[in-house]
Amino acid sequence: MSNSTVPRSRAEATTTEADPRAEAPAEGRPEGKRSGKLSLRLRFRRDRTLILMTLPAVLLVLVFNYVPILGNVVAFQEYDPYISENGFVAMLESPWVGIEQFERIFADSAFWDAVQNTLVLFSLQLVLFFPIPIVLALLINSVIRPRIRAVSQAILYLPHFFSWVLVITVFQQIFGGAGIIAQTLRRHGYEGFDLMTDPGIFKFLVTAEGVWKDAGWGVIVFLAALASVSPDLYEAAAMDGAGRWRRMWHVTLPALRPVIALLLVLRVGDALTVGFEQILLQRDAVGPGAAEVLDTYVWWNGVRNQDFSYAAAAGLIKGLVSVALVLAANKVAHFMGEQGVYKK
Repeated sequence: MSNSTVPRSRAEATTTEADPRAEAPAEGRPEGKRSGKLSLRLRFRRDRTLILMTLPAVLLVLVFNYVPILGNVVAFQEYDPYISENGFVAMLESPWVGIEQFERIFADSAFWDAVQNTLVLFSLQLVLFFPIPIVLALLINSVIRPRIRAVSQAILYLPHFFSWVLVITVFQQIFGGAGIIAQTLRRHGYEGFDLMTDPGIFKFLVTAEGVWKDAGWGVIVFLAALASVSPDLYEAAAMDGAGRWRRMWHVTLPALRPVIALLLVLRVGDALTVGFEQILLQRDAVGPGAAEVLDTYVWWNGVRNQDFSYAAAAGLIKGLVSVALVLAANKVAHFMGEQGVYKK
């Protein structure tokens, strides 16, 4: 009896005693291993292949996306590109005017009209355009035959590769004054119409063009998210008596919610960019009162008139507001329990 209890007591004693190796790490042990985290040097050695692979992409982003940000300094100057043949020297030698360019912008009523048109277009595209790829992805995902799914997905995705010139030409041939619908109505004794030159419906027309061109891209994104949903969840819901609509509501849509939140945050950040080329091509047909947005305003009042400081100031305002919208939308996503663009 005593022989059986002695080893047990010794074992208990050894577990209760302080282990010096557990409290004080051995000399020479790396700091990363002592704290449970790898040091920066060890992480670099572990991931050096991935870092080298991504280095060209990082350099490309730095050169074409972040270095040009330094050029926003001309928004506080009376920039004259003809001072020197070197653009950098011309930027250094241009006189400083402080916030004079911003005062000119805020005092211009055309700027506020462009802001209003931009926000109205964004609201329409957010309400009418954003849900359509989700609905189309759910419809395609419900099709059982793989061939029909592939064909329908290819048809929806094809207009994404069309240029805006071709898209507007197609709409002109259908809804224009000499389009198919107007000519058909005239043959049957009715008065034709020209939707392409009607300022009242221009915003809805632009939204329809965007839906036809880019809805297929959103469908692919949501179908990829749906492909990650486990079939076991649908089977379990069906065994519990859930029909097709309840399975979509309680299984499919919760699986899409993180993707929807992420794309919604990015869409809100892109609120002040509603399609420069698309609107510029149709601006003369409906007039600047209906088609002037921030991008076309910067083009006509800044770049085309070679008032580069004015254009830079307007672009800087747009960029700062867009960043603020992204941060606000991301906070809303965090409040709803989603990750958004980045974690808390």
